[in-house]
Amino acid sequence: MPSKRSAAQQSTKISKTSKIPAALHSLRGVKTWKEATDWLKIRGIEDIECITPDLAGVPRGKMMPTSKFTSNTSLALPSAVYRHTISGEYPDETGQFRYDSRDSDIKLVPDLSTLSVVPWETDPTAQVICDIVGSEGEQISYTPRNVLKRVVDLYRQKGWKPVVAPEIEFYLVATNDDPDYPLHPPKGRSGRSILGGQGYSIAGINEFDELIDDIYHFSEKQGLEIDTLIHEEGPAQLEINLRHGDPIELADQVFLFKRTIREAALKHGIYATFMAKPMQGQPGSAMHIHQSVIEINTGRNLFSNPDGSASKEFFNFIGGMQHYVPRTLVMMAPYVNSFRRLTPDMSAPVNTAWGYDNRTTAFRIPVSEPVARRIENRLPSSDANPYLALAASLACGYLGIIEGREPSAPTEDTANEGEIDLPRGLLEAVSLLESAPSLAEVLSPEFIAIYAGVKRGEFETFMQVISPWEREFLLLNV
Repeated sequence: MPSKRSAAQQSTKISKTSKIPAALHSLRGVKTWKEATDWLKIRGIEDIECITPDLAGVPRGKMMPTSKFTSNTSLALPSAVYRHTISGEYPDETGQFRYDSRDSDIKLVPDLSTLSVVPWETDPTAQVICDIVGSEGEQISYTPRNVLKRVVDLYRQKGWKPVVAPEIEFYLVATNDDPDYPLHPPKGRSGRSILGGQGYSIAGINEFDELIDDIYHFSEKQGLEIDTLIHEEGPAQLEINLRHGDPIELADQVFLFKRTIREAALKHGIYATFMAKPMQGQPGSAMHIHQSVIEINTGRNLFSNPDGSASKEFFNFIGGMQHYVPRTLVMMAPYVNSFRRLTPDMSAPVNTAWGYDNRTTAFRIPVSEPVARRIENRLPSSDANPYLALAASLACGYLGIIEGREPSAPTEDTANEGEIDLPRGLLEAVSLLESAPSLAEVLSPEFIAIYAGVKRGEFETFMQVISPWEREFLLLNV
């Protein structure tokens, strides 16, 4: 039997076929179901993955034959999918956290603009990100993509459009099948494990050049665009920067990039991890978010006045970040491990300060022309659900503008000395999220109730584990 054509071969064939409508040449996304049917057919796609992010950002959904996908099949998931912890458990009902008494269905609605191939599959396979609605088509307020859409829509109602550019750090680590053992860097092409202190090292990147080639190849096949890739300070710690754009599109890209990077690493017999603090004594991994706002009608950067000076909205956005980010930190640092990154002297801000080109502040203003004036939020960790981290960060800035919040004076020197201005643990961060009525209006009360319940459940699961520290210092001393 002849072997099946790979997705890449199908793509090459398509590019050489002039009779195919231009829209169907697209690597990513179509506009109509008719185009989707043709897009799948000319690529010989056999299966399609209908995926959506859960609260943790884990892809959930259904896989089906292409013929079923294009035959108006109703796709449903139980609502409980959005009420379980990262370890797959269902927390007890507490506070405002409640389960749907019927565990009713919620529907997957494919967003055809996200349709793309799955380049690491051996058989021709496609994927599409789905929105979630109720069984009668009503909006579901607590799903991550909908939370972000809700925030973006608040900007739209004011005639504004937020623009973001995430930077995602991650570690490559040697395979580890026993969670009791610490993680270690993998061996590169030199046959030796890479050491730390390799920030911006080209040699550090070249240690894993075949894996990085696969990341670029897989990304290109999905229509995902990487701006730059660098080696960070940690051993085998890399960072990918994405081009600026629409928050929902960029959240989709981070969602898919995480999956892509993990698959590329597995192909080479190693792990890629987005844990905030995977190795003791090494820098954590962040997801820095660059943010600006433009006027829809004029295209003007709202952060700059016509004469190029910083606008009132620019300062109010910073003021909102300073006031509200500690209250939304649990959406940017969602696990116990996330707070291990936010410690002094470990390359992460532990403050709510802001400053011009000052990387010790939580909110850095990069050097730029007025048209590109932006605010970098350096607090989110790479383990955060990108939809929720972006929603939280943009919600804080939005409320700052609406409420006219004034920032502190910019910090000229290091801001990471002295007191820690952030919640120090998961439960404190959850309580702060619940204590801000303005955030409930922006993010939705139902989302906050469900998210808080799940986070408390995850903390209780964590408390069942006895750590090496406890065995080391308590076993024979107390």
